[in-house]
Amino acid sequence: MNKALEVINLSMSYQTLEDEIYVLKNINFDVFEGEVVVIVGPSGCGKSTLLSLISGLLSPSFGNIQMHKKVGYMFQKDYLFEWRTILKNTLIGLEIQHKVTDENISYAKKLLFTYGLGDFINCFPSQLSGGMRQRVALIRTLVTRPDFLLLDEPFSALDYQTRLAIADEIGIILKKENKTALMVTHDISEAVSLADRIIVLSNRPASIKDIVTINLTCPNDIRTPLNSREAPEFKYYFNKIWKELDVHVR
Repeated sequence: MNKALEVINLSMSYQTLEDEIYVLKNINFDVFEGEVVVIVGPSGCGKSTLLSLISGLLSPSFGNIQMHKKVGYMFQKDYLFEWRTILKNTLIGLEIQHKVTDENISYAKKLLFTYGLGDFINCFPSQLSGGMRQRVALIRTLVTRPDFLLLDEPFSALDYQTRLAIADEIGIILKKENKTALMVTHDISEAVSLADRIIVLSNRPASIKDIVTINLTCPNDIRTPLNSREAPEFKYYFNKIWKELDVHVR
């Protein structure tokens, strides 16, 4: 398999008046084409900082990032413009890139219809549910035709039932569109249900504690995020990640 991303000896620190504070220290991992890799770790350990470094929004203090694919970034919030229609919201990235062509507009419409939003292309974001808004945000990212998606806790703003449904939908979309993805989440069940591999980070300064390959026996040999939760191995991986994170109930 070809590498889509290489992260080599990556460290990130901030200088204060008194000291140098490390957020990430000596991070090394690869992501291969077609994989969905999920990053988990304690709150505040630097998961989102790591995505910002990989996307180029931040520069590392040390180390190297080699991205071999065109990147799209989906944030935690949908950031839809309330005064723009759903179709026009999906075209924002294309407008920035000066690529609003008839072909790309047709592609945006095709994605909206394919993923259940075709009847809403002339509606406004306030008329959509939270889950539908997240689908629009994903399509806005996909319409620029990235090969590699960075997803920063994209479901965390949703209620639990909607979160399950939209995670399933987006997991299916990623596989159907043959996208490589690196996602951050604090939800262990979500990580196990979506990931091919899970990167477990330590407390700050974050380093990699473990990289866990997920192999699930899913009903009818069809792996979707919801099907994954029914796999007999699901509980084993959940407990393994839980212990790796040193989660304690207080």
